[in-house]
Amino acid sequence: MSSDAVDTFNELAGDLEYPMFIVTARAGDEPLGCLVGFATQTSIDPPRFAVCLSHANHTYRRGRDASVLGVHCVPADASELAELFGGETGDEVDKFARCSWRAGPGGTPLLDACPNRFVGRVLERLDAGDHDAILLEPVLAEHGTAADEFTFHRAKRIEPGHPAG
Repeated sequence: MSSDAVDTFNELAGDLEYPMFIVTARAGDEPLGCLVGFATQTSIDPPRFAVCLSHANHTYRRGRDASVLGVHCVPADASELAELFGGETGDEVDKFARCSWRAGPGGTPLLDACPNRFVGRVLERLDAGDHDAILLEPVLAEHGTAADEFTFHRAKRIEPGHPAG
């Protein structure tokens, strides 16, 4: 792909607006979590959802063998939570000591501040470049509110807890 095509693609993708998610997992006794922008529903019947985790991310590195992941819709008014999970790294900070949560299926952390969420069983993992795409099958889903979501353009202001690539 030419550098012009890459630049134009990055500009187009950077203009898109979409919701941000917090993905959680567990590795042994360690709860894991990060802010994610690359995620989408991939099928209606059967229900499937894909999330992408950066290879540089602590949640990816420690949780790559997790059998289930929690996917949380981040409410628009939860900017502090988005900052915590997007601007800090689990390599240096215990994010879960700074927020309220409970254990869900497989011990997956469920964040109290994100009542719209689901836990998905990992079906497939695909190397997608500097991220892995992880295909999930919902095993638990909770819809607690009709709140607006925290979006990508707001998240762009968060200084990442690790390099983007």
